[in-house]
Amino acid sequence: MKILIAADGSKYSDAAIEKCCQLFAGGKNSAVRIISVIEPPAPMAAEPFGISAPYYAETKAALTAQAKETIERAEKMIIENFTDANLAVETAVVAGNPKQEIIEEAKSFQADLIVIGSHGYGFFERMMLGSVSGYVVQHARCSVLVVRNTGE
Repeated sequence: MKILIAADGSKYSDAAIEKCCQLFAGGKNSAVRIISVIEPPAPMAAEPFGISAPYYAETKAALTAQAKETIERAEKMIIENFTDANLAVETAVVAGNPKQEIIEEAKSFQADLIVIGSHGYGFFERMMLGSVSGYVVQHARCSVLVVRNTGE
């Protein structure tokens, strides 16, 4: 089974990884791809509100470093819980819109399953912020496991 895990470092993402381990740790010949999507700030060139190139680069570097920490922690959780010696784990930090990048990564990885956490936003929050998990459920070509963190 090929499993794509979208991790953002939140407790919701951690709950999704834990649930993935509970459900699929005994599987044979599994492949897991863990991604974290960063959204660097859009460059703004209009004065006086422009973002300087060094600030943009520093922000992107900080976001990338944080995403790398997130996927390293997720990879450690997966490896500790999946006991199959044939487990293949790969990780990637991807830049772009999380909704679209998760779908694209699932296509290119040929995932059988996408595992993603849900922040559990209400109607108004979803209307203002959008729901990544909702978008993924609607647009994925494979099955999607959306995990809610119930330990609040």
